[in-house]
Amino acid sequence: MTTAPDAPDAALLAGGISKSVSPERLPALRRRIQAVLIATQILGGLGIAIGVALAAVLAKEVSGTEALSGLASTATVAGPALLAMPLASLMARRGRRAGLVLAYLVGALGSAVAVLGATAGSFPLLLAGLVGFGAGSSANLAARFAAADLAEPDRRARAISTVVWATTIGAVLGPNIAAPAGESVSGLGIPAAAGPFVWASGVFVVAAAMVAALLRPDPLLTARALAGPEEAAAADGRSLKAGLRAVRASSRARLALVTVAGSHTAMVSIMSMTPVALSHHGAGIRLIGLVISGHIAGMYAFSPVMGWLSDRLGRLAVIGLAVALLATAALLAGTAGPSHGQTALGLFVLGLGWSAGLVSGSALLTDSVPQAARAAVQGLSDFIMNTSAGLGGLAAGLIVSQAGYGWLNLVGACLLLPMTVLAARGALRRA
Repeated sequence: MTTAPDAPDAALLAGGISKSVSPERLPALRRRIQAVLIATQILGGLGIAIGVALAAVLAKEVSGTEALSGLASTATVAGPALLAMPLASLMARRGRRAGLVLAYLVGALGSAVAVLGATAGSFPLLLAGLVGFGAGSSANLAARFAAADLAEPDRRARAISTVVWATTIGAVLGPNIAAPAGESVSGLGIPAAAGPFVWASGVFVVAAAMVAALLRPDPLLTARALAGPEEAAAADGRSLKAGLRAVRASSRARLALVTVAGSHTAMVSIMSMTPVALSHHGAGIRLIGLVISGHIAGMYAFSPVMGWLSDRLGRLAVIGLAVALLATAALLAGTAGPSHGQTALGLFVLGLGWSAGLVSGSALLTDSVPQAARAAVQGLSDFIMNTSAGLGGLAAGLIVSQAGYGWLNLVGACLLLPMTVLAARGALRRA
């Protein structure tokens, strides 16, 4: 990995930003950067939610078979996994602004390619577009770490959780404007189910423009500059190899990675097959939609509570809470059978457990590695998280088809064991 481009930037920042951002100005800068991240997080969440609402429907229309429609969700999950490491490398060298702009633009381009594939009736082109579209969510994932760059250590989890919470607005609005988005392309020769991707492309472009114009000074580069000239110039410590070394050297960083990946994989695996289980027990589309809406509310709406608890009680305590919530969710959903109410409660608790794991794990990861290595380690975390979830989603279908939904929930609970063991070891070491 080349480091030459970093040296001038480091010198400039150490001599410029660190002087211009005085201690008195830092609180206002934190608030302004958080406001920009919240605004773009809403837009990014909206763009993803608009498209996801009809991705499977569009895949079925283009492929002509329901059997291939599931590849739409696989493609959207593959996108952020493929972009995670290149994005981390770019942000480690150039800062958050460059990485977020790139992710949003990839999402915009992917959305446009998906529309082109749908219009041309090309299923491979559609899938390629959905991979790029899904990659746009990488910006929303990276934004939580951008919020932590300048946050005070004892408020870091709350800064992360506030940005995660902002996704709620876009996630709720997105599915509700999918129909108008489809109607807007009537007469243009574009399938109605592709209309949301036209809108998503535009939303991603607006988000990229906002980041480019308003996320100044860059929070990651500013944090490095404020840490001192040595930290700002430590280009060798920003490589992906340095990030791996930092993880190997810190048991708390390893716990954080396992927490984020385990929580996300358990959630995606169970959530992805819940609509199928509900339909087998007679639930209609409206009821399934309500259950998933409740799940999304659990994921995002209560994240500020998880951030507050993580800062007040400590990261390990909230990781323990995440394990308890996710295990309870698996028990509730896995034993619900025909009880739609119990399934809905299980999915809501599943969302709460995911929120606790993501917020506390992300904060612990940021706490546990040196400033120079943070961007690389955070990118590694998102790569592992998305790759694990993608594999979990694929395995979930096989488990349900061969053994049933109850067994899927049992497997999901077993995914929490590594997280539980590492958290218990961490607690014993601190005792």
